[in-house]
Amino acid sequence: MRVPLSWLREYVDLPAGVTGRDVQAKLISAGLEVETVEQLGAGLKGPLVVGQVLTIEELEGFKKPIRFCTVDVGDATGAPQEIICGARNFAVGDKVVVVLPGAVLPGDFHIAARKTYGRTSHGMICSARELGMGDDHEGIIVLPPEHEAGTDAIALLELVDEVLDIAVTPDRGYALSMRGIARETAIAYGLTLSDPALLDVPAPNAFGHPVKVADPIGCDRFTARTVTGVNPEARSPIWLQRRLQKVGVRPISLAVDITNYVMFEVGQPLHAYDRSRLNGSIGVRRAQPGEKLTTLDGVERVLDAEDLVITDDSGPIGLAGVMGGAHTEIADFGEDSGTTEIVIEAAHFQPVSIARTARRHKLASEASRRFERGTDPLATSAAAQRAVDLLVLLAGGHAEPGVTEVISPSAPHTVVMPADHPDRVAGAEYGRETVVRRLQQIGCDVWGNPHAGGHGGGVDELIVTVPSWRPDLAYPNDLAEEVIRLEGYENLPSTLPRLPSGRGLTGSQLLLRRVGRALAGAGYVEAPNYPFLGAEVFDQLGLDEDDERRRTVLLANPLYDTEPALRTTLLPGLLATLRRNDGRGSHDLALFETGLVFRPRPDQHRPPRLPVDRRPTDDEIAALEAALPAQPRHVAVVLAGARERAGWWGAGHPGSWADAVEAARTVAREAAVTLTVRQAQYAPFHPGRCASLHATAPDGTELLVGYAGELHPRVTKALGIPERSSAMEADLDVIERASAGRVTGPRVSAFPVATQDVALVVDDGVPAADVEAALRDGAGELLESLRLFDIFTGPQIGEGRKSLAYALRFRAPDRTLTAEEASAARDAAVSAAAERTGAVLRGA
Repeated sequence: MRVPLSWLREYVDLPAGVTGRDVQAKLISAGLEVETVEQLGAGLKGPLVVGQVLTIEELEGFKKPIRFCTVDVGDATGAPQEIICGARNFAVGDKVVVVLPGAVLPGDFHIAARKTYGRTSHGMICSARELGMGDDHEGIIVLPPEHEAGTDAIALLELVDEVLDIAVTPDRGYALSMRGIARETAIAYGLTLSDPALLDVPAPNAFGHPVKVADPIGCDRFTARTVTGVNPEARSPIWLQRRLQKVGVRPISLAVDITNYVMFEVGQPLHAYDRSRLNGSIGVRRAQPGEKLTTLDGVERVLDAEDLVITDDSGPIGLAGVMGGAHTEIADFGEDSGTTEIVIEAAHFQPVSIARTARRHKLASEASRRFERGTDPLATSAAAQRAVDLLVLLAGGHAEPGVTEVISPSAPHTVVMPADHPDRVAGAEYGRETVVRRLQQIGCDVWGNPHAGGHGGGVDELIVTVPSWRPDLAYPNDLAEEVIRLEGYENLPSTLPRLPSGRGLTGSQLLLRRVGRALAGAGYVEAPNYPFLGAEVFDQLGLDEDDERRRTVLLANPLYDTEPALRTTLLPGLLATLRRNDGRGSHDLALFETGLVFRPRPDQHRPPRLPVDRRPTDDEIAALEAALPAQPRHVAVVLAGARERAGWWGAGHPGSWADAVEAARTVAREAAVTLTVRQAQYAPFHPGRCASLHATAPDGTELLVGYAGELHPRVTKALGIPERSSAMEADLDVIERASAGRVTGPRVSAFPVATQDVALVVDDGVPAADVEAALRDGAGELLESLRLFDIFTGPQIGEGRKSLAYALRFRAPDRTLTAEEASAARDAAVSAAAERTGAVLRGA
């Protein structure tokens, strides 16, 4: 929100010496984010005057049209000035803005008489961009004829000003108006506010334009006023245009400029209809699926059933609170078909509905920006009256006596708060009187509770009725925040909490860090993604209809309508990142992500609101956690292209399902957990190249950790990713549970390792994971690691048989192993494999 200081002074009588920097400091202290103070007209120096064009001579023989003009500048020089100008949008007799020799324009542009195009130009006829009034450089400024030649244009055009640029947070919609900023400024300086919404508004009657509201929840207040006899030739005066330019809006036409002006002044968006284009009464309802509307930007839009629309008897004529329709657009003033009868709409719409419509159609506007943050429902009548008054004043119109108001009854919001609640939240002593005074300053009505406090020793409570323009004040903590910020955040005591020592990172935090470092060291690049997805991705992944990953937690207010749910798996985001990078020429990819997935609970309920003036109790925390969806932490990797590139060092190899399985083992090793790998079938993996990953809990229970493998060809085609792409996803919480507190990983022994290789022949149907598990159990505690390094089949070992070669590493933590000890451990491992899987030592 851009706030010109000159406009702000209209509502707050600031002392003469107060600058924009002073106001900035005050508002920042009150909690508003004032980013910059722009100095308009900085370095501007006259003479800059109004001139009247006397003659125009067209100069020939140049690459572009050039005009040699004689301009009357009044008493500024005592004689008409000869000026060269290339603009074509003015004629003899027009009033223009002239800068004379000796002046300095913004940007340290010095003006002097100079010879050009064979003539001497004594100054310059100015455009809006040259004066810092905007970016319009298509032509020079043509002023209304009533301004006399020689008038000081610096004062006329209000070129010198200060503009505060305020970043308004979503909860402070009232600050998107001069009225809201003026109230904050008045409070900061202890001055009286001249509220622009305090107007004499006639009572509603049955003579106004008919209005029918079919959705009183989506629109709880609608005001319609009509102005007739509007002069189609009327133009916006300079003061109105300049105020709009300073807040960042381009002047268009008088009717549109007035609605924009009132929106920035009062904070209530308006819409103006050409009455001659309206067909019957104005209505407010939800759109019917498939209805179409061409908005003011010329785009035909297909409406959604949740869209709130403005209608007449012909159908939709506007997206409520977002943008009007082209059918009822106000015709440009000055045209033969210019609008002479205008209907003003001022309404209050449900914020969530407007926000969703604007996002659904990707159609953000100044109106939707205010409606989705919450406008003042009681300001609709005043805003409509203000627009009517300006149309009568500036366009010579006549306000019809009919006033239409459709109102859904509602009571003001009331909050009961202990008088010392702000003191306990802030850890400061404000006192009851200060709390009441600050709440009254922001517009609250404050009453004492007669049933509390007193000599009975009860709590001194305040009954606070919040003002209509502050929908963000819903709870005692909101009121406490208002008191604290107005008293000054800088005045809060600086008390550092005493932290317990020696705790360090939790096991979960330590595991997360170790996993990230290990995968990065293995050549994977971390690629975090937003935790949102749409239902269509489950079809692309080939999930069954009853797959639990299809059960999602829906967001009440999603960022995008196409992604309304929280993720139940990390793979969609990672695969989208893989597709995006592959499409940009990076074909050898290895990506990973760690993050939460979200699973709905069967008994989901509304979470409790926790206190902020004390630590929540264990029961309150437990109730909050029970109300939240299950949020296990997962790790996932995706691979495509070459895992190792070919080079002078030798041949490379493409990434495969084996690399995805090894990524899972890398993760497990960081928790000192050994994974058992089994063949499986699980979407979105290829049924013949998919492995399930298992770990053993301390109590001996086998835990499913996750899955890894090559993605199904139908999945790669549906997602548009390279063929033979592989992936892995595992549950870090399950891995941590299996680690039994060994997250720090195994200790490294200083004693040498003893390596023993064995080749075991088993039936072709025996899983290698079963052989490996038997070897581990038989080898005992001396076994440090076990690795399958070769699989052989052939006539040498018989049909239906295979040879599995393992490297066993033995090491003791306290001594050097003897050859006999290592051989005994190896023999015990082979015996266990023979007993459990029928394995035979090859060559025996």
